[in-house]
Amino acid sequence: MDRAALATLLADWGEPAYRARQAAEAQRAGAGGWDEATALPRALRDRLAGALPFWALSPDARAVSRDGTVKWGLRAADGAVVEAVLIAHAAGRRTVCVSSQAGCALGCRFCATGAMGPGRDLTAAEIADQAVLAAREADAQGARLTNVVFMGMGEPLQNLDAVLDACAEIASPEGLGMSPRRIAVSTVGWVPGIARLAEHPLPVRLAISLHAADDRTRAALMPINVRYPIASLLAAARRYCDGTGRRVFIEYLLLDGVNDAPADARRLAGLLRDGRFHVNVIEYNPAGGGYRASPPARREAFLQTLARAGLEASVRRSRGADVAAACGQLARSRG
Repeated sequence: MDRAALATLLADWGEPAYRARQAAEAQRAGAGGWDEATALPRALRDRLAGALPFWALSPDARAVSRDGTVKWGLRAADGAVVEAVLIAHAAGRRTVCVSSQAGCALGCRFCATGAMGPGRDLTAAEIADQAVLAAREADAQGARLTNVVFMGMGEPLQNLDAVLDACAEIASPEGLGMSPRRIAVSTVGWVPGIARLAEHPLPVRLAISLHAADDRTRAALMPINVRYPIASLLAAARRYCDGTGRRVFIEYLLLDGVNDAPADARRLAGLLRDGRFHVNVIEYNPAGGGYRASPPARREAFLQTLARAGLEASVRRSRGADVAAACGQLARSRG
């Protein structure tokens, strides 16, 4: 729900501030609407029902992968539909991948969201609702939501005010009480937003989708590279590291015959060898554009080349691809 609007309404109506906390607790506990928020007086529930939606987004579709990944299609009041994904890990841990825009204007060639074209920014309430929904699902599974990643639909740094407001809500005791260090904001390289993120007091983590180690290849995959080439992007990342003392995660999607040769790995290591970066190598999931995933042997050779160069790297395994919930596949609800 829009907690800022709720707080304003309660104050205007002379209600105690703790009513907002009671409403948040009801939402987390599984209430579907104001009538089910029974900690609130009946008269207040009726009044709120006519003034403010209980959820900023409501589930429109739900799909469960063979590997336990859960994907929702979520509909806003104006009909906009976005997707959010809950990913299962070992030991009862869960990560939610949230969307920040209903579409994306940046057009990465390997991404289903990019093929949609521009869509509107989500509000902070619409973003935070995705995390609350995921926390409820994790609770129902006997697990716990441990991480939030802004790696769903949209470019988070182009909607940074709402993203940071949502992060603050997710981290607040009245929200999910999650450590900001367990929140990661990803960008395809919107350089002005990196500087703003570095100045913000909330210590969220930064991830950069690089996906190539030379400008020609990256520009073919990611049109934003024409505006912000690799040198300017990594300079902004280093300023972020210097200003915050935090490392930056580099996302690198391996595409067969495009960016997965040992020479590409050596170039990548040369760009990142100063130790302020961790590389997440990502398995490609079919999302249009005619690309193929790198074969396992090429992926292993790429990783070994990075290791020999002293670069820390790990592999992000594909999850939820059978329900189009994996990295790069989010576009709109498919049921």
